[in-house]
Amino acid sequence: MITSSAVFGQDCTPAEYPSIDPIRLAGMWIPAPGSAPPPLMALATVGADGFPRVRHVLLSEFADGAVYFHTDTGSAKVAELRDHPQAAVAVAWPEVGRQLLVRGTVTRATAAEERAVYARRGRYLQLLAWLNTPEQAALPVAARHAAWTEFDAAHADLEPPGSWAGFALRPEEFTFWRGDPDGPSQRVRYRRAETAWTVEVLPG
Repeated sequence: MITSSAVFGQDCTPAEYPSIDPIRLAGMWIPAPGSAPPPLMALATVGADGFPRVRHVLLSEFADGAVYFHTDTGSAKVAELRDHPQAAVAVAWPEVGRQLLVRGTVTRATAAEERAVYARRGRYLQLLAWLNTPEQAALPVAARHAAWTEFDAAHADLEPPGSWAGFALRPEEFTFWRGDPDGPSQRVRYRRAETAWTVEVLPG
């Protein structure tokens, strides 16, 4: 059982951490779809040159023990994940003094999951999935705005474009960071082992 101290942090003792399921705890930190705006997270992949590449994407949902995000199949991140299907993400909630880091292997989401997430996206992001193309990017600002307005007016209901893709990051490692206004911050790292999670309590 996860206590409120484990969720919010400051009075949770190191002895409690091995009994905490990090997947369940991550599910308590990450808001369920529809309960709050999707968090922005940093996504790190391995570039073709071997260097890490980081950008911010929306965290679509945390379900079935995986972090889901969605993007365009023509993006650099998709090509990088095709070559190196490992990634790391970081989500921060400064207002409550929390940060969550997740590392793991990335797989493609199901078509049903992709459609469900697209349907939950706001109108702007649904339009962006269709219109954020190299051809549109090359147009002058006024022409981009005109094309956007015309497409919006002509498509009251939108299905995801063929370039819309979802990915699931399957965790091999979680790091939970908790701030403490009255003392040192603390990190707790969980790593997947064969039959359980190993845990380390680290300085913040």
